[in-house]
Amino acid sequence: MSHAPTIFEAIVKQQAVAATYNLGEVTLAPHIIYTRHGEMYVDALTLARDGKPPKEPKIGAFKLDGLGALRLTPRKFEPSELFVRDDPKYDGVALLAIETESLAA
Repeated sequence: MSHAPTIFEAIVKQQAVAATYNLGEVTLAPHIIYTRHGEMYVDALTLARDGKPPKEPKIGAFKLDGLGALRLTPRKFEPSELFVRDDPKYDGVALLAIETESLAA
């Protein structure tokens, strides 16, 4: 079963998702879903790992197939300043990204 529809909904609604990843429980703020080597990935800000906030904020890449028990949460999030929408790694492979305010005029 594909988790893509849940990630698409989370990105559009800017709602966090919860999942199991590497035997732990994570809460993620997904910013973009894209493909790499024929697999789907989501770059997301980790909001919590095993119920605790991370020591420092960072955007991580998560293979969609590696996320277990993925579910939408009611928690809303704002786009992270760490997310670089025009990163060349997304060229031609991005499926959907959150809307970000452009800081450049």
